[in-house]
Amino acid sequence: MSFTPLVRLWLWVSVFATAAGWILSALGQLNHPGYAILFAAFAVFVFCFRKELGFVSANRISRRRKLLRRFRRPLPFCFASLALLIFIGGACYPPTQYTGLNYRLARVLQWLAHEQWWWIHTPNCRMNTRSCGIEWMTTPLLLFTRSDRALFLLNFIPFLLLPGMIFSVFTRLGVRARVAWQWMWLLPTGYIFILQAGSIGNDTFPAVYALAAMDFAARAWVSRRPADLWHSILAAALMVGAKSSNLPLGLPWALLVVALVPLLWRKPVATALVILLALLVSFLPMAILNTHYCGEWTAANIEAPCCVMKNPVAGLCGNSVQLLLNNFVPPIFPLAGWWNSHADSIMPGYLVTAAHRYFDPLGLFTLPELATDDYAGLGPGLGVLLLVSVLASFWIRGGQPGAPSTQSIPPGLCLWVRICPWVSLAVFCMGTGMVTLARIIAPYYPLLLPLLLAGPAQSEIIRRGWWRAMAGVVVVLAFVVLILSPDRPLWPAKTLLARAVARFPDQRSLVRAQKVFTVYSERSDSLACVRALLPPGTKVVGFIGTGDDVDISLWRPYGERRVEFFFLTDPPEQIRRHVQYVVVGGFNLKDCNMTLDAWLQSSGAELVATTNATLKISEGLQPWYVVRFKQ
Repeated sequence: MSFTPLVRLWLWVSVFATAAGWILSALGQLNHPGYAILFAAFAVFVFCFRKELGFVSANRISRRRKLLRRFRRPLPFCFASLALLIFIGGACYPPTQYTGLNYRLARVLQWLAHEQWWWIHTPNCRMNTRSCGIEWMTTPLLLFTRSDRALFLLNFIPFLLLPGMIFSVFTRLGVRARVAWQWMWLLPTGYIFILQAGSIGNDTFPAVYALAAMDFAARAWVSRRPADLWHSILAAALMVGAKSSNLPLGLPWALLVVALVPLLWRKPVATALVILLALLVSFLPMAILNTHYCGEWTAANIEAPCCVMKNPVAGLCGNSVQLLLNNFVPPIFPLAGWWNSHADSIMPGYLVTAAHRYFDPLGLFTLPELATDDYAGLGPGLGVLLLVSVLASFWIRGGQPGAPSTQSIPPGLCLWVRICPWVSLAVFCMGTGMVTLARIIAPYYPLLLPLLLAGPAQSEIIRRGWWRAMAGVVVVLAFVVLILSPDRPLWPAKTLLARAVARFPDQRSLVRAQKVFTVYSERSDSLACVRALLPPGTKVVGFIGTGDDVDISLWRPYGERRVEFFFLTDPPEQIRRHVQYVVVGGFNLKDCNMTLDAWLQSSGAELVATTNATLKISEGLQPWYVVRFKQ
């Protein structure tokens, strides 16, 4: 079966899940019956339009054999091996991605508990203001399985679609087929892609949408079929609906489709329905809700100040340096501690000043010890290979400079479409002060490469032995990163590190590594010790923590308990009206310059139990309290 029908199916599954989430939420029916009815409707839709989606084929057996033969070649075989390891890691380990646990999974549980989207009373503004793309995909899975163990599939399935989409887009944007074939297998080995393919992150999730938006628009230039343009519109809407940071990528897409708009008037009714669906699954609903609740469609007025860059020039310069650092840092970097302490004295003064004034306090120049999906970009392997390939093109002459035969877009327009993703990236860099940009721009990476790889020289470069050797190193490094990942280690990390620390107790690096892998292994249920202190049968529990604390443990087992958020400053009567038992974070008390005794006295609550838990390595072991409000 061709990959294109699978991409169409994934687009429609995404459209259905997102539209169903908003519709059922508006009706207050975000529950089993509501989804059951819409599931049935979607099944009828797929059956009725199975021919249009490409699921009727007379050559399935021959295509299956061709697919198996393809994966006997080295690069496809390595990609398949990586995919197998990713699946094993995702299936064996519960989700540990911090932001996913902190607000994405948590907000879905809140919606299901109230059977609708609602503006949550919480210090974590991200639970209210951020895009809902992957959350609406998560909702039915969590509702019907009452487990988070299958949620990694929402990233794993798009990961499997990446090679075919990369090849199709690259060739349609002027990259030679031979070159595109090599990079279709290499680009998905970027660290951010392989690390998030088995997690609940949402950075690489929309990469397939970005590629599909460009691919179907490019197809429409040849086919002149409105259906291709409809799929392009839906993919672009899903891309923006998944993360608002993808909005600048609308520039190359708009440049590609603007001349195709007359195709839409051939079937105006169907076009109108597609546009309505696109608006529903885009960021528009969240923009309206943000405007209603906080007076700003981006919700920038209640987000951290660094989310909106006050100095575009500083943003462009600082983010350029950040992207270089995070894309070229070694996957294992023992000097990270030294670098993070001395970076300010090494970097140029104007960058240091801009970093402290305009960027996230976490640190613009901060680098990790191990590649994780919090900071990872493509990685130094792909970065060096790409850099060398571009530099070599100035010395190595290729064949005829004419465009490849698969190109369907006018050459002048094609050039501008290749340039525009770089303009989009520059625009985004000028507008944000976040310090995890290398992972946030994951959907940008595939669209940035065609400008660098187009041209006949690359066809000659990929034939060179040194280039193939470098490509092999890239793949080997990807395996190393995936196996050593603290999120889902594919080696007995805790056992071996415990033995090493027992033998060499004075080795700080070993002690640090043991602590890191231990905290990551407990992250999915980091407050299990707190949950154990709650009286049996507690159906609703209050939670008073910082906006960066994780309350997932208190929801377990899913579907049997509800968590309500409160502030330390909330009136005691308001808390008492909703819950009897409340979990209070010691770090939150410290952050608010308040003691537990003072808060207990002012609120009229009594202490039931105390324990300690570590949510983040940077915060260390922190006290947690269970208190009771007398009814």
